[in-house]
Amino acid sequence: MQYAERLKRLGTETAFEVLVRAKALEAKGMEVVHLEIGEPDFETPKHISEAGIKAIRDGYTHYNPAAGFPDIRRIISDDINKTRGINTNLNQVVITPGGKPIIFFTIMALVNEGDEVIYPNPGFPIYESVIEFLGAKAVPIPLREENDFRLDVKELRKLVTPKTKLLIINSPQNPTGGVLTHSDLEEIARIAKEHDIWILSDEIYSRIIYEAKFESVSQFVPERTIILDGMSKTYAMTGWRLGYGVMDEKLASWVSRLCTNDHSCTASFAQIAMGAAITGPQEDSRSMVEEFKRRRDVIVDGLNKIKGFSCKKPLGAFYAYPNVRGTGWKSKELADYLLDKFGVAALSGTAFGHLGEGYMRFSYANSVENIKKALAKIEQGVASFKH
Repeated sequence: MQYAERLKRLGTETAFEVLVRAKALEAKGMEVVHLEIGEPDFETPKHISEAGIKAIRDGYTHYNPAAGFPDIRRIISDDINKTRGINTNLNQVVITPGGKPIIFFTIMALVNEGDEVIYPNPGFPIYESVIEFLGAKAVPIPLREENDFRLDVKELRKLVTPKTKLLIINSPQNPTGGVLTHSDLEEIARIAKEHDIWILSDEIYSRIIYEAKFESVSQFVPERTIILDGMSKTYAMTGWRLGYGVMDEKLASWVSRLCTNDHSCTASFAQIAMGAAITGPQEDSRSMVEEFKRRRDVIVDGLNKIKGFSCKKPLGAFYAYPNVRGTGWKSKELADYLLDKFGVAALSGTAFGHLGEGYMRFSYANSVENIKKALAKIEQGVASFKH
């Protein structure tokens, strides 16, 4: 059997691979604490689920426009205008089954083979995967601990070439929890204007933020920004597969055509639930963020007590990203050891790019009880770790 050569350029998302390994160990009787998957461990708020169920009963089980229902797109546009302080309309919104299609379709629509895309490293692995799959050149912008895991705008300037067509940013950031500042975003926007570059701003964690203030680069260059957001993280709706992009109207029309070619449309009843999530009560989401903050403090304090670990307090998202160089071992070797021998499922920093070596990612989307159990196991594992 022969397969297309481009498949060799396609990466993956290691969190799901580790989840499969962890489930296999559980099937053999091992107790596993799951700190690998980036999924809120809360139920979808009841009023949202009920809206989806009612929508099915009301007949929202058929096709809808490729970009999504106009009324739901208007709700999204109004919310974006309120939360980002810009002026958009429903024709700039495209609803997709999850946020990943916006990554894929944006790069497909804007980047030719041989063009360059600057992306964060360490960062969400699908960025690099899709860039390379489509034949473009993936150019990493390092996120360094000494800079609070924010990109260095001076370094960014040096990476821009005449072939640069797109810059991807993610704030709050996965896996580090870093948050870009107002001045960072202002300078990023200035660079984009000067060099005629588009910006894909992944804002999926925009409402999971703690001491810092969320700001969007769209406030400076709305005409050049594609905002990526969705329901998965804010409303614990990962399985509903609901994401969206907000962008220039012409680009939105092309992305809508890509939707037609790829998946026709996003589930009708799910979109009704989406509207209920955005316009309905927000108390459940706010409570979830408060609980994440409590868990963050527990896991960061605990990791910093483990020999060889050093962990900065993340400002957003729900991941702890400790420096583990003090253990003397490679990241993946340590991650595999903690899973196989001690039942703690977490990710090597290298799952998010080569610049993640020396780090691990722990999702604290789990109970405080389980986090404390994992910390004890990690401490035991590090103390007994032999090459």
